[in-house]
Amino acid sequence: MNETLATAENAEEQLIEMAHRARKACRALGLATPAQRTDGLRKAAAAVRTRAAEIEAANAKDMAFAKEKGLSPAMLDRLLLNADRIEAMASGLESVAELPDPVGQVIAEWDRPNGLHIERVRTPLGVIGVIYESRPNVTADAGALCVKAGNAAILRGGSESLHSSGLIADCLRQGLAEAGLPEDAVQIARTRDRDFVGAMLGASGLIDVIVPRGGRNLIERVLSDARVPVFAHLEGLVHLYIHEAADPEKAVVLAVNSKMRRTGICGAAETLLIDRSVAAALLPKIASALIEVGCVLRGDAAARAVMPIMEPASDEDWRTEYLDSILSVRVVDGIDQAMTHIADHGSDHTDCIVTEDQAVADRFLNEVDSAIVMHNASTQFADGGEFGMGAEIGISTGRMHARGPVGAEQLTSFKYRVRGNGQTRP
Repeated sequence: MNETLATAENAEEQLIEMAHRARKACRALGLATPAQRTDGLRKAAAAVRTRAAEIEAANAKDMAFAKEKGLSPAMLDRLLLNADRIEAMASGLESVAELPDPVGQVIAEWDRPNGLHIERVRTPLGVIGVIYESRPNVTADAGALCVKAGNAAILRGGSESLHSSGLIADCLRQGLAEAGLPEDAVQIARTRDRDFVGAMLGASGLIDVIVPRGGRNLIERVLSDARVPVFAHLEGLVHLYIHEAADPEKAVVLAVNSKMRRTGICGAAETLLIDRSVAAALLPKIASALIEVGCVLRGDAAARAVMPIMEPASDEDWRTEYLDSILSVRVVDGIDQAMTHIADHGSDHTDCIVTEDQAVADRFLNEVDSAIVMHNASTQFADGGEFGMGAEIGISTGRMHARGPVGAEQLTSFKYRVRGNGQTRP
């Protein structure tokens, strides 16, 4: 696969050509049977397994490029594909394939007094542009979910994942073609030039929605420059709140898993809040367990009074998505202060309370207005696959159309079907 060195002018030309092919493919895909779309994704999974060695070799090139660029360990972890992750990617494609097909699903129906029968029915959104960084597996997730919902996808992966993402897209296209579906339903920009991103953002009338996945700089650029509707989250400032009625063992286990299972994902905890009434007894256990597995802690004055080993936290720490083995820690005076901190510093992504007091948990679940609110569970479950959605194209923190994990169902719109027998309006 050769890299295309795009200029601003030919990037726009490339995008227009791809979008026209995508629109044509989208119409055919939306009219295909659910069995055909399922078959295409199953065959794509088979192609991923068959070409696993090729994918690993392509990923090795990307890893070398990323190391030369000086990417952080967390970003390198996001980029890495090994045998287990490639198999997980293939399994993910099969999971999406087996999901209920949303296209044509009747959401609601009712009869009017005049005899009209009205149905609200799911329809594909159209052409979806996905812009992402580092993680080549997003190529598989995004492509599969778009196909499942009858949409065409135009993908632009990160410059560091050029070879991996391109080969994974080839597997998707291969699966579609083998199932008799248009392979142009999944297309990927084979360029590192950022002009292609600009062309996508300005493609009003060609692309129906943009879904960005990446760091703050990418998301801010998309939100600032897009002339196309956007599903986005700015960042994952995830909080784990240890309430005074928390089970100590659960608190330790959940803190370690929420932060350290994978530090580079958007569901990783970035701030730990703990009630003052239990800080002296419980914080040393939590902190020691985190430090033991390599986590750096940055605490406020009250937290450092309990655990002087912590680094001092600054105001900036409460607003930082580390995506690394760093956790900020603050001692709070109860649930009200905890929820105020989340409202003031959070990003409406995912927040969790650890408590055995059901009434307090219910209040937290009801009053914290994040896309995902949890009780006594690791924040690392903030993932469409873990929600039973097969995969996700991202987690939207907006309030329009889709919120939370964006799966196949969220990549649909709807239309109304109205059936009559000759009614006229007086």
